[in-house]
Amino acid sequence: MPQDSAVMDRHGLDRLVDVLRGHGYRVIGPRVRDSAIVLDELDSGAQLPDGWGVETAPGHYRLHRREDPAVFAHSAGPGSWKQFLHPPRRRVRSVGPDLIEEPAEEATDRYAFLGVRGCDLASIGILQRVLGGGEYADTGFAGRYKELFVVAVNCTEPGGVCFCASMGTGPGVSTGYDLALTERVGGAEHRFLVEVGSEEGADVLAELNTRPAGAEQVSQARDAVFAAAGRMGRAMPDVDIPQLVRDSRESPHWQDVASRCLTCGNCTMVCPTCFCTTTEDVTDLTGEHAERWEKWSSCFELDFSYMHGGSVRRTGESRYRQWLSHKLGTWHDQFGSSGCVGCGRCIAWCPAGIDLTAEVASLAELDEKSGDADR
Repeated sequence: MPQDSAVMDRHGLDRLVDVLRGHGYRVIGPRVRDSAIVLDELDSGAQLPDGWGVETAPGHYRLHRREDPAVFAHSAGPGSWKQFLHPPRRRVRSVGPDLIEEPAEEATDRYAFLGVRGCDLASIGILQRVLGGGEYADTGFAGRYKELFVVAVNCTEPGGVCFCASMGTGPGVSTGYDLALTERVGGAEHRFLVEVGSEEGADVLAELNTRPAGAEQVSQARDAVFAAAGRMGRAMPDVDIPQLVRDSRESPHWQDVASRCLTCGNCTMVCPTCFCTTTEDVTDLTGEHAERWEKWSSCFELDFSYMHGGSVRRTGESRYRQWLSHKLGTWHDQFGSSGCVGCGRCIAWCPAGIDLTAEVASLAELDEKSGDADR
C-alpha cells in the first residue's frame, strides 16, 4: 500500500475537486448554507467554506468568520455522511397492475467524500459493519460504499462539544481513506499535507500539482493533530461504560434526564451511526400502483417499540435509557464496538442542551456512591 506524502496549496484543493469530478464522482463536501456548515454536492472547490468556523456548546451552534482562510477549521455540523450512504428516505419496492413487481432502483451514484474527520470516518466503518456486513446486507448501502472515495481530514481544531479523543476515533485518521489531508495555515502560507491510503488515492494524487513533503512539514502536521487531542471540549468518563450502563438499569438518574428530554429524536437524526428505519406503503388514487418506502426512524418515537397491545417503551425515561444503553452498551455485544464516535452532534443539536458525556459521568458518580454505601 502506498504511504507517500506530498504538499499542495489551496489551488491544489480546487484541482482535487475537479479531478474527482472528472473521474465520475459526485463530490460531497462542506458548504455554508442556512447559517450552518452542511454537507452537499460541490461543483468546484470555490464552494468550500474558506475562512468559516463554528462555535458549539450544549444546545448551541453558531457560524462565525475566522481571521484566516482555513477551509476545515470547523467541527461537525448538523449533517453527517450517513445521509448519502443510508438515505433518509428511499423506495424499496414498487408494484403495478396485477401486483407485477417493477424493477427496483439501484444505487448508481459514485460518491467522493471530501473532508471526512476521524470521528466520521469511524462512523462510516461502523455503518459498514451494521448495514454492509452480515448474512443479510443492505444491498443499497453496500453498492454505495463499494464505489466510495474518501478524502479524510486530520482535525487540528476540535469544537466545544467534541470528545473523539476519549472514544479513540480522532482527532487523527488512521485507516479507511484514499487520501488524507492535514491543513496548515500560517503567515502567507496555506498548504495541505497529503497522505496516500490506497492505490486509487495514489492515482488521483498523481494528477495534482504537488511537491514532496519534507520531514519538518510532516512533523509539524503530526504535532498539530496531537495537540488537538488535548483541546477537546468534552471527554467521556474513563470507566467501563458498557458495564456501567448494565449496572445502571434502575438508576434514578434516568428520571432526571427524562425531566429535561423532549423525546424529539434530534440526537438520533444527527447521529452519524444511528441506523433504525421503518417502512410505509403508499398507493396512487387508482389503486393500480403501490410502493413501499423505507425512511429513518428513531427509538424516541412512541410507536417505534409498538407491538400488539401497545408500545413497549411508553415513557421518555425508558426511551432515553434505550437510546443511551444501546449506543454505549449493547452495541458492543452486537457489533463489536461502541456506537458513539465522539462527534458531539447530539449535544450541540439537543434543544434541551443534554450532554451525553455529562449524563454518563452522573451515572458513574451515582454508581460509585452506591458501591461505597454497600461496603
